[in-house]
Amino acid sequence: MRVRITMNTILEMRNISKSFPGVKALDNVNLSVAEGEIHAVVGENGAGKSTLMKVLSGVYPHGSYEGQIIYCGEERQFRGIHDSERVGIIIIHQELALVPLLSITENIFLGNEQARYGVIDWEYSEKRTRELLKKVGLNEDPATLVTNLGVGKQQLIEIAKALSKEVKLLILDEPTASLNEKDSDALLELLLEFKAQGISSILISHKLNEVEKVADRITVLRDGSTVETLEKHEISDDRIVTSMVGRELSDRYPKRTPKIGETLFEVKDWTVYNQVHPDRQMIKGISLNVRAGEIVGIAGLMGAGRTEFAMSVFGKSYGRNISGEVFLHGRKVDVSTVGKAVKNGIAYVTEDRKTYGLNLIDHIKHNTTLANLKGVSRSGVIDDFAELKVANDYRRKTNIRSSNVYQLTGNLSGGNQQKVVLSKWLFAAPELLILDEPTRGIDVGAKYEIYEIINKLANEGKGILVISSEMPELLGICDRIYVMNEGRLVGEMPASEASQEKIMRAIIRAEGRV
Repeated sequence: MRVRITMNTILEMRNISKSFPGVKALDNVNLSVAEGEIHAVVGENGAGKSTLMKVLSGVYPHGSYEGQIIYCGEERQFRGIHDSERVGIIIIHQELALVPLLSITENIFLGNEQARYGVIDWEYSEKRTRELLKKVGLNEDPATLVTNLGVGKQQLIEIAKALSKEVKLLILDEPTASLNEKDSDALLELLLEFKAQGISSILISHKLNEVEKVADRITVLRDGSTVETLEKHEISDDRIVTSMVGRELSDRYPKRTPKIGETLFEVKDWTVYNQVHPDRQMIKGISLNVRAGEIVGIAGLMGAGRTEFAMSVFGKSYGRNISGEVFLHGRKVDVSTVGKAVKNGIAYVTEDRKTYGLNLIDHIKHNTTLANLKGVSRSGVIDDFAELKVANDYRRKTNIRSSNVYQLTGNLSGGNQQKVVLSKWLFAAPELLILDEPTRGIDVGAKYEIYEIINKLANEGKGILVISSEMPELLGICDRIYVMNEGRLVGEMPASEASQEKIMRAIIRAEGRV
């Protein structure tokens, strides 16, 4: 049966419901997208956004869900992702699907090879690649290996790949989550260009300022259901947040009265060289400190060396020829391995929780105790009941939303995965907790809960060091902020006296432009 629709609607998803064992992920969701429209889909982690897009793109095939998909005036029954791509629906996931050791050309036409008489036409493929790269604003050599490109350029290559398939409806899932402000702005401008060319886009993002900048309409999901669709003139931060979380958030950052004590953690003259290029100095004589009960931020542009600094301090996980000293409570400590760093009271929550923070194919219980197995062992043997109690305690303390502690972490939303990572390190009882992009890819409601956990730790006298690319976040939760640029500290200021302008001015001065 074919259902035809009128007007300039390119897509209608009607009464979409999708269930997994014990969980109803989508419950009669409706979504309508017009031709040439940028339509944002927002909601808390676990609201059903990605599940809805997987239904649309055929990842979850027809028959595994209830409801109708009507695209270009016809009811569609996609059996797989190739079916949706064949009619111009292209999805770009948050985790990029490029092959690092293949060239740009090879990545763009992977699975869609340009062949004549069964032989790949490399000359045509490279010519077509140059045309596609030009469309997305890149001037790279098509033979360049993807591994040699930054994340921003890789994201644009994913879009070029979508254009190679004659896209009509482009779905972008958190496309700017790993991008700096400049690359994010460039990508959003590209979406507006596509809109002018008549290409429709569905944008999933937690960055409400970006959504407000480019979206024509916004559909809000909560707990697997459609809450409302807002027109351009109805869009505002407060309206979106209230719809997403089902309540008003009067303040994005929880209130806290700092109780700051003596110096807890100190680094002196820390220097690190690149582990691949040993002549390249990455960290250049950094000295900083964190006091008990203090939340200290490190601001800086992408490439400033913030993550490299944090990883090198945490068991020398990054770099070579590392020199300098680390002190806890005035006592010099050995951080030459991850085990020694943890033993001496230092924990590091990585920015890449999926790769380095969690075992995604294992459940919450095992992930929670992974950094402190001694805490749930007797005579070298893990006590299963003790481990279960710890996991349940931290699930409650950090408000991890799951069926139980035996749920696989890979099946949790981003916000709940981050809470599992935090639980793992909290159980290790660190004196200093280094948080690298602690709320990346997390919705506004989950962010608030993460901030409350951070505040609770600070109130208990822990030292907190926060790396974040979101300056409002640093200004909202920190007591003091260091500014970093090209491997050096170029500024330090109390958060009460800091502003985005002051932070950027410190960076620009360091680059010699002012």
